[in-house]
Amino acid sequence: MTTFTDRPATALLVVDVQNDVVGQAYERDAVVGRIRGLVDRARAARTPVIWVQHQDDELVPDTEGWRIVSELAPADDEARVHKEYGDAFEGTDLEDVLAGMGVGRLIVAGAETDACIRSTIHGAFTRGYDTTLVGDAHTAGDKSAWGAPPVDQVIAHTNLYWSFQGAPGRTATVVAASDVDFDAATPPDTGSE
Repeated sequence: MTTFTDRPATALLVVDVQNDVVGQAYERDAVVGRIRGLVDRARAARTPVIWVQHQDDELVPDTEGWRIVSELAPADDEARVHKEYGDAFEGTDLEDVLAGMGVGRLIVAGAETDACIRSTIHGAFTRGYDTTLVGDAHTAGDKSAWGAPPVDQVIAHTNLYWSFQGAPGRTATVVAASDVDFDAATPPDTGSE
């Protein structure tokens, strides 16, 4: 139901699952494992996987901390988007990548829930994309020392409010990783490869 009438495809957007971003994240191994499962299932269904990597003064490109975690390995033919802002659309070529693939629906997983995930799902939704947040496949580091709630509450709150997000012509949903159905989300192959 995306507002893009000519973009029937779905893509899995994996946001900032980088060594220094998720190194101390809440339930890191379980979340990375679920993301790995999503990536494997997306590839099997021929759903594009797009990898987003943040860079700034602390996440310097080509350093170990900037790299995607070792449990996940982007394929050579999968798009990579490098960003400097929370919203993966701001100052990047993500919109062009998605338009080139005919994508109007995004399934989003990654880090950090209270920053880049939140910014990116809102950015996608306001740009017209149907946006599904994988509720058990996003995480963040503990920021309670600065007054933030515990991470499990941040995740629960994000899942709650996103499940009630609405706007004309597009949908916002939250699903568990096990309930993501890439086969149903991907248009049938027309044989025109």
